[in-house]
Amino acid sequence: MTGRLAAAGGRSGRRVAPVAHPVSAADRRRLVLACIAVLLAAADTYVVVVVLPNIMDGVGLPLDRLQRATPIISGFLLGYTAVLPLIGRIADLAGTAPTFAWCLGAFAIGSVVTATAHALPVVVLGRALQGVGGGGLVPVTLAMVAARWPADGRGTALGVVGALQELGSVIGPLYGAAIVAVASWRAIFWVNVPVTMVLASGFWWVTRSERREAAAGAGAGAGAVVEAEAGPDDPRSDGHPRGPSDGHPRGPSDGRARPAGRRDFVGPILGLGGSVVLMIGLDAPASLATSASWGQLYSPMASGEWAAFSTPIVLIAFGLLVAAAGWELLEPVGIRPFVPLRRAPVLLARSDLPGAALLAGVLACIVVLFSTADPSRQVLASSAPVVIPLGAALAAGFWWRQRRAPVPLLEPGALSRRPAWGGFLVNLALGGGLMAALIDVPLFARSTVDPGSETAAALVLLRFLVAVPVGAVVGGALCRHRGRAPYLAATGMALATIAFLTMTSWSATALGGGPRPSDIELIVGGLGFGLAVAPVNVAVLGAVESRHHALASAFAVVARTIGMLAGLSAVTAVALRRFYEAEARIGSPLKLCPSHPESCPAYNAASTRAIISELHTIFAGAAVCSAVAAVLALVLLRSSREDAGGATGAPGI
Repeated sequence: MTGRLAAAGGRSGRRVAPVAHPVSAADRRRLVLACIAVLLAAADTYVVVVVLPNIMDGVGLPLDRLQRATPIISGFLLGYTAVLPLIGRIADLAGTAPTFAWCLGAFAIGSVVTATAHALPVVVLGRALQGVGGGGLVPVTLAMVAARWPADGRGTALGVVGALQELGSVIGPLYGAAIVAVASWRAIFWVNVPVTMVLASGFWWVTRSERREAAAGAGAGAGAVVEAEAGPDDPRSDGHPRGPSDGHPRGPSDGRARPAGRRDFVGPILGLGGSVVLMIGLDAPASLATSASWGQLYSPMASGEWAAFSTPIVLIAFGLLVAAAGWELLEPVGIRPFVPLRRAPVLLARSDLPGAALLAGVLACIVVLFSTADPSRQVLASSAPVVIPLGAALAAGFWWRQRRAPVPLLEPGALSRRPAWGGFLVNLALGGGLMAALIDVPLFARSTVDPGSETAAALVLLRFLVAVPVGAVVGGALCRHRGRAPYLAATGMALATIAFLTMTSWSATALGGGPRPSDIELIVGGLGFGLAVAPVNVAVLGAVESRHHALASAFAVVARTIGMLAGLSAVTAVALRRFYEAEARIGSPLKLCPSHPESCPAYNAASTRAIISELHTIFAGAAVCSAVAAVLALVLLRSSREDAGGATGAPGI
């Protein structure tokens, strides 16, 4: 019905407001499950901060070779950033529910690979898969909210999603430290497997219950209405793309019931069996690997860092998984496939894989440029002379591909409205300021009041981190109308600017024990960042058509991540230059304390002042980033009448 009204409006040249559907209980249950998944993935993002030394020891890297562990972090960032636009495009075509399930699966597989890794490349692969799956959950969940909540009523839901995403930065290091205190670091990633299985089961149960209710309603005479309103993003639909390329109209179905067929048991049994055997094979329990009966299954057929993947038991697992995929591809007559893989080629063709690969290459170059740079010597990585031309060539290729592709990844005009691309710019600036707080507030505490305790220094940041999700919920609740988004986002970033400006005057005792003004400043800064999260998302999603919600959300997440990397690298490089200049003026301990240079209070005090001066510079840079974000939000997130009409007339919001 909504699609027909929108089509009629398009033919007549007038925009017609879509039919507003009430948010159902199933929608809310689905959102709860999705938010738990987002929280889990966000916590997993930050858990590596605590367990990185343990992971290095587990894969045979000495602690004095920390630079070799950089790929563990950059690999996750690459997975988190580079593939997000493709995931967003697939979610817009296939629907959020199936894409969410695939992201959960990728996150679980990555967790298994990471938990069983005994070599650095395997850990990097596992973390990259976790980044792909965990990163994809965020834009898919945001698009899920946009598809099921009315345009002017989705602020609170978006605020909750943003709050849980930020809460992960608090929970991740804490629960990681708690698990490492009683078990191996591998247990952190093993925990993800049963949790994702429970979430996937809950998602399936909610969807099945909703379909049963819809079927009952159809039996009572409401079936035509229910079926007519089921679009590609609706859990009652088949979850597959419909468009000109596959012979179906996009949006509502034709109202005819699909043949049910018998339930598929072969595919799930093969897939589940392969997954279990793979976990047992990669984990290699000592009782089995050293057993006289089963030990042969764990004898690798190849050597090197990937030897664990060449054991007979792992190869058997791969065989079972391939058989499961083959069964689903065949789709035997009379069997309803568990995973309709035969439709994947159509979906991937409409997703513009070449364009997505080129864009992924561009984003990968940006991540490498900033994540592998040494701020003490450079803003960009040493590989910049190679990476920058490569990135430029890939960007040119992406631009050419989008102009020539029959179905481009980024359709013309998809993100052309000002609040859409303006929201990306706001996120760039916001990310730069946020990363400075996450890194340099604990560093300030470690350099002044807590020199002997990294944990105590990190706990200082909790005042900031706890305030961020609180601000996100408040910002979402206040943003009940899209017109408020620019003002709320600008207010939040203005608060963050004020907080950072006060941090530029912190003394060496500013973070000492007991209640202090710095506590209020940290809380205000956290509330400010949180207050801006939901309004920015509201503005972006309100400015694009419903069929581009996931893609727009993906670009918003990518922009914020790049802003965090670029802002931290640039601001830290400038601040370190100031530190080196101040250090050069201090002089040698031999001159300041000729009688006892090994213990020179004057030199130590001067060095502390130089470090504080460096951190003050970083806070000043973060204040600039936050102020820029406030101005951009006020100017760019405001919708013109044309933008507002385009958002209102988008089908399916």
